[in-house]
Parts: sequence; C-alpha cells; structure tokens
Amino acid sequence: MQKLSVHALFALSLGFAGLILATNAGWAQGERPCGARDQVLNTLTTRFGEERRGIGLAGQGAVVELHSSADTGSWTITVTLPSGATCLLTSGQGWETVVDKGLSLGDPA
Repeated sequence: MQKLSVHALFALSLGFAGLILATNAGWAQGERPCGARDQVLNTLTTRFGEERRGIGLAGQGAVVELHSSADTGSWTITVTLPSGATCLLTSGQGWETVVDKGLSLGDPA
C-alpha cells in the first residue's frame, strides 16, 4: 500500500474542510441522511463494496471518513457526529487513489 505524502494529505484535508463547511450550510436547510454507524458502514460494504480508505478529525468532535471501492470506483464521504450518528456527506463514481510524488505547495495543480 502506498503512503500519501505530507503535501497530498494537506491538500486532501483542505478539501475535506471545504466540503464540510459547504455541507453544514446545506444541513441547516434540510434533513441529513444519517443512521446508526454500523448500519451505514454495512450498507457501504455490502451494497457498494466500499472500504474505509481515509479518516480525519473535523471540528466539534466529528470524524470524517472516505470509503471507496477499488472494483467499481464508487466513493462516499461520511461524517460521524459526537452523538454517534453517521451521516452521508457526498458520494460519486470514478474514484482513483493517486500519490503525487514531488508535488510542493507552490506547484499549480
């Protein structure tokens, strides 16, 4: 398994932060698609073949996770709230794990 560089992790964390901020604004307008953690993870595994590929801490004690399937390319980002509820933030197709070597923060991406 390849490890992500510090720069790639930094860029990924910035992306997650932006996603969380955008999603939190949307949650104020409607209901969150949330459920019990074990049920949500079971659905991602059995229905979509997705496994956890990354994890990070967000504000106010929330845990953000990226799940993806190497076979189908589907992916899902979840957030588990301090209450224990796991909510779907977003999902999509065409996920590829990329490790950019030699990329610095000053390089255009």
